[in-house]
Amino acid sequence: MLHRAVVLLLWRVLALICVVLAIVGVVLPGLPTVPFLIVAAWAGSRGWPQLEARVLAHPRYGPIVRQWRERGSVPRRAKWMASVMMVASAGVMWATAMPRWLIAGVCSIMLVVAIWLWRRPER
Repeated sequence: MLHRAVVLLLWRVLALICVVLAIVGVVLPGLPTVPFLIVAAWAGSRGWPQLEARVLAHPRYGPIVRQWRERGSVPRRAKWMASVMMVASAGVMWATAMPRWLIAGVCSIMLVVAIWLWRRPER
């Protein structure tokens, strides 16, 4: 019984942290909102069904989260925004004194993510 309570608490903590990060992402450019809400709904489905329902019912973000769940789709605008942010991040990294091998590795990872993202279906 104690084990189940701890697991439930951990799911709720993860969901709550993701909601807080999503709220921060609404006001802070560069921090995505929807991915955190997707994780919050996923964690909520395991430990906080009321929170999951609120995320899915949200008038602005709920439809995007539901589309991800149903079809794994990502809106084109989100793809463009993510791609622009990755290119901007790469530019900032190249302008710093970070080791070039590290920058190249991070940029390679971002390229793989961008390819994966653009292969996702749209609405």
